[in-house]
Amino acid sequence: MTLQPVSSWTSFGGTLSVHDHDSEACGCPMRFAVFTPPRAKDGPVPVLWYLSGLTCNWSNVMEKSGLQRMAAELGLMVVAPDTSPRGEDVADDDAYDLGQGAGFYIDATEMPWAPHFRMQQYITEELPALIGSAFPADMERQGIFGHSMGGHGALTLHFKQRARYRSVSAFSPIVAPSKVPWGRKAFQAYLGDECPAWGEHDACELVKRQPSDAHILIDQGEADQFLEEQLKPELFEAACREAGQSLTLRRHPGYDHSYYFIASFMEDHLRHHAKALKA
Repeated sequence: MTLQPVSSWTSFGGTLSVHDHDSEACGCPMRFAVFTPPRAKDGPVPVLWYLSGLTCNWSNVMEKSGLQRMAAELGLMVVAPDTSPRGEDVADDDAYDLGQGAGFYIDATEMPWAPHFRMQQYITEELPALIGSAFPADMERQGIFGHSMGGHGALTLHFKQRARYRSVSAFSPIVAPSKVPWGRKAFQAYLGDECPAWGEHDACELVKRQPSDAHILIDQGEADQFLEEQLKPELFEAACREAGQSLTLRRHPGYDHSYYFIASFMEDHLRHHAKALKA
C-alpha cells in the first residue's frame, strides 16, 4: 500500500502528518492522521488509536483536543483514522447518523453498505499493517480510545481483541448500541434485522461474555445532550459490576458532548494509556 502525503506539521518536537492511501478493505481511498512523538527518533514507540464520533474525521481530535503536548511528553504515537469510507461511489444517507461519517466500526453485511463499509477490518487489520510498516511504531504495545461512536468502537474492538489493545478508555461512549436509537438504526441498516450479530458489537453484551484484564477509564459529562437517550453509561456500569470488569466511570457536572469536554480530560486518558502500555 502506497502512502500519499497530504499535510505535515511540527508540533511539540514531534510531527503531525496526514496521509491518503487506497484501502482494499473499504474499496476506496482513505485518509488518516498520525502524531509521531519526538521519542520515536530513538526507536519504536507505543501506538494509541483514537476513534472519532459521528460526522467527524481525523481533524477533530488532532485540531481540538490538544493531545500533542502530552503525547510528545509521554512518547505515544496517536493514530486517528476516518470514521467511514467516503467518495462518490460509496453509499450514503441524508441523515448525519448513517452512511458516510457514521461507519460504527463494524463490517456491514447488508446492501448497499457491504462493498465499502468494512471499518472493523480496516481498523484492526489493514491500517495496523500499514502503520507498522511505515512508521516507528511498536505494534506489541497498542491501546485504543475514542469519543461517542468512537468510544463504542474502542470498547468493542478491545473486548474482541484483548491481546492487541492492552489499554482502553472512552469519552461519552455509546455503550449499548443495541438498545439506543443511534445504534439500532445503524445495526438495522448495516447488519439487517435484530440478530445475534448485533451483540458482537455491543460493549454491554461483550463484557458479560468475557471481561477484560484491562482497567477501563470512561469520562462522561452530565450536561451531555445525548446522555439519557443515546449513551446510558449506567448500563455499562451495571454490566461491568456483574462481570467483575475493572472500571472507572467519572461523571462531570456541567460538561457536554463537545471537544471542550474532551480537551479537559485528554491528559488523564493519555496518562492512563501510557501507564498500561509501558508496564
